Amino acid sequence: MALVQDDVRFHLRIRTGDVGRYVILPGDPGRVPKIAELLDDAKQVACNREYNIYTGYLDGEKVSVCSTGIGGPSTAIAVEELIMSGADTFIRIGTSGGMDMKVLGGDLVVASGAIRSEGTSREYIPIEYPAVPDYDVMCALKKAGDALSADEDGNRCHVGVVHCKDSFYGEIDPNGVPVSSTLAPAWDAYVRCGCLTSEMESAAMVSVAIARHVRAGAVFTALWNVERSKAGLPDKVCESSARAIKCAVEAIRILIKNQ
Repeated sequence: MALVQDDVRFHLRIRTGDVGRYVILPGDPGRVPKIAELLDDAKQVACNREYNIYTGYLDGEKVSVCSTGIGGPSTAIAVEELIMSGADTFIRIGTSGGMDMKVLGGDLVVASGAIRSEGTSREYIPIEYPAVPDYDVMCALKKAGDALSADEDGNRCHVGVVHCKDSFYGEIDPNGVPVSSTLAPAWDAYVRCGCLTSEMESAAMVSVAIARHVRAGAVFTALWNVERSKAGLPDKVCESSARAIKCAVEAIRILIKNQ
């Protein structure tokens, strides 16, 4: 490919061997060094645009952390170039807005599938094909999440379908844009179907993984619940992703053990 010079990826600025087969994908570049602290001997291997990349070791296996920025296009670029560099298993961690009434701020949500209300995934797989995470990765996340959770508000772990979109403010104020007649009914339908939470990257990540025949899964922290706020119901607000980070790391431990 013309954009690859001397084995350096165009956007991530990494070479083959700079990353491990396992990669944790947060959105925020500032979160990367904090996650890397949970690895052994972690070092920054590249930093360009929204992509901050560290690589270390977990139980003797090389593991990397790479930020993706916000949204599907930048996430897809990261996954593509990480695959080119040797990665084959991805875990997305991020924040989200709860949709189902049972999801409260602080809860973990492990994605069993993603509603493709964004555009990036359509350039990878047919619209009829579901964005379903890898089963082994999903099960590892569920096992890790359960071990970190308790049956109390703001500390549960849910598994189910998540909503993936391109517009953050389309969720916050769908009636404030000209296409409200499309956004609002779709949102209501997803809620009625039992969709757990809404975020912006998982559908793209999973769709790239499906197209490239690698593994991917996702776990999210619910910051708060959109529907509970609308209804004036009690809700917790969470600003920490610590439990989701631990969930991703422990899931990789499980995958390494079972490889």
